[in-house]
Amino acid sequence: MTEHTKIPVPPQDEPEAGKGTLIERVVRNYDLVRLAPAPIPEELIPPAAKRRRYRRADAAEAVVEDVVEAKPAVQPEAVRPEVVEPEVMPTPADHALVKAAVASAPVVAPVRFNGSRHPINRQHLREQGLIVPEGTVTALLEEFRIVKRQLLLNANQLQQQGMGSGAQRVLICSPHPGEGKTFTAVNLALSIAAEKETEVLLVDADFAKPSVLTSLGLPGGKGLMDALADPSIDVADCVIGTDISGLWVLPAGNATTSDTEYLSSSRTRQVLDRLTEGSPNRFVIFDSPPALAASPAAELAKYVGQAVVVARADRTGQGSLEDAIKLLSGCPNIQLLLNAVHFSPSGRRFGSYYGYGG
Repeated sequence: MTEHTKIPVPPQDEPEAGKGTLIERVVRNYDLVRLAPAPIPEELIPPAAKRRRYRRADAAEAVVEDVVEAKPAVQPEAVRPEVVEPEVMPTPADHALVKAAVASAPVVAPVRFNGSRHPINRQHLREQGLIVPEGTVTALLEEFRIVKRQLLLNANQLQQQGMGSGAQRVLICSPHPGEGKTFTAVNLALSIAAEKETEVLLVDADFAKPSVLTSLGLPGGKGLMDALADPSIDVADCVIGTDISGLWVLPAGNATTSDTEYLSSSRTRQVLDRLTEGSPNRFVIFDSPPALAASPAAELAKYVGQAVVVARADRTGQGSLEDAIKLLSGCPNIQLLLNAVHFSPSGRRFGSYYGYGG
């Protein structure tokens, strides 16, 4: 049999030093006090105000201060508990309120152009070498499809960056006359008009020598300069309609010797914003005067999100091109378009895939 013995009972006459609870005797017998971390010197303890990282409830602070004052002076200062206020997550009801507030925001009615529509002679466009709507796919059409796609993409990015209505405006310019700016502006407008969800407004901003109406065979009338000079004229009433779906034209208006001064006035932004008011899918193209021949181009550059500088391959010099770009520096996005190129290093022939390329 296994030998059994009783657990020895400590003597009842143990001195006072040996008395106490079981935990106290273990700590004392095994000297566990030495395992505790050394106390932090008081001069190294930062002020209570610097240790606070979160806001504390006033009631909790009052209770902690009373406890600290009641403890003996020999003990280190007690660390106040940090009370963290819980983050309040939005409820479905809060989301509903936000949606209701957005829905109740005033909606700007889109500006409608009510001008009479005029037919555009397709044969006249063909004779000038311009894009013919509803016509065959040509190399010229394919090239301007690529150009417009890049401009529309840039406009979308500018809108996402918060540029506002300026993202919907493009300035077509050139250093000198005869380098193809009007040719580019008209073809670009005809190409964008073919978009299914975008309409285009072509503005003749060459006030000294307007040529957009002549290129399209449209009648004259009041235009942009009239709206700038006379606050009683609504620029939307000056817009001319065409029989090409999605294409509108704004004439230059009556000629004046103060065109640059009118463009630099505060009314210019109001008039230009009116053209796209409530219509985020409306693209505005300005055919401006040559940058080195007239000053309005530099003023218009301040109101557009993109500028296209047309350079003729056999005429435009590098110095003229650089000077024109400096004058248009008010525009945040300036791009170059090389016109009248008869040789392509890549050998590309746009339009030939459809059987119509030359």
